[in-house]
Amino acid sequence: MPNLAVIIVTWNVRSLALEAIRSLTADLDAHDLEADLYVVDNCSTDDTPQAVAAAYPQVKLIASPVNLGFAGGNNRALREIGFGSTPTEALPEAVYLLNPDTVTLPGATLGLYEALMADQRVGLVGAQLAYGDGSFQHSAFSFPGLRQLWAEFFPTPGRFIEGRFNGRYPRSLYAAGKPFRVDCVLGAAMMLRREVIQQTGMFDEQFFMYCEEIDWAWRIARAGWQTWCVPAARVVHLGGQSADQIRPQSVVNLWTSRLRLYRKHYPPWKLALARRLVAAGMRRRLHALPHTADAEPLRQTYQTIIHLAQSHDDSGSHHPDV
Repeated sequence: MPNLAVIIVTWNVRSLALEAIRSLTADLDAHDLEADLYVVDNCSTDDTPQAVAAAYPQVKLIASPVNLGFAGGNNRALREIGFGSTPTEALPEAVYLLNPDTVTLPGATLGLYEALMADQRVGLVGAQLAYGDGSFQHSAFSFPGLRQLWAEFFPTPGRFIEGRFNGRYPRSLYAAGKPFRVDCVLGAAMMLRREVIQQTGMFDEQFFMYCEEIDWAWRIARAGWQTWCVPAARVVHLGGQSADQIRPQSVVNLWTSRLRLYRKHYPPWKLALARRLVAAGMRRRLHALPHTADAEPLRQTYQTIIHLAQSHDDSGSHHPDV
């Protein structure tokens, strides 16, 4: 019987969170799996904690009085479970981090657990994701480099955007249905071995939103563990539901986190080139904007990111007011 803990962090997506819990518990029940489910609510204003408590009294609910972000919310639950203060053998064998904007398809949870435990070298696994309409969603990526930055900002042939040049793994690997090794997986549905969490620590909370799973996967790889994508474990990921509520701010959040990621993991020469590419790419987007009132929020957003890249200061405000 898997010894599993599941963590879902929510912010103002009550109906989606309830569906995420429903589909997850249905999958657990269908395969006779037991798991402790932790829901961390990041100070929602839509009565998410009350709705979760009423519908799922078995959930271990943590209602935060402030928005801790994705990293801080997951870390709050990890500490509640005992990571950082409890001997490894007393902890769950695995921890499953699941977004509230997901729908778990049958067998996904067991598939991830079995893949994680099949090889002692594997420390992190991720599901194959699909969009809400069922279409393919890339679920795993190479660690971000300068080529990905170039492809994001400047004209690049489509075959390069879809391929390894842009950090994507071939769709044929997903279609084959067997687990394959990757650099990092999307944080929407990722499962970690307890020893990995104990050895590498938790999420780095300087990443309030975005890139936190990439940073952790980088640290996991450097500690000698492998990361795999598991195509047989299928999860629908609607994507960006919380971030879309604060769209201009979410773009600043994204690039603040990316710049911090580059600063943390790149050598100085690569960091300097990355900053130049970000500034040049944002200027290109800025010049393409129409001179209308509707475009003003994005204009200010791009100017903010240019300033962050040029000033080498990515320590400013990076989260929504809540």
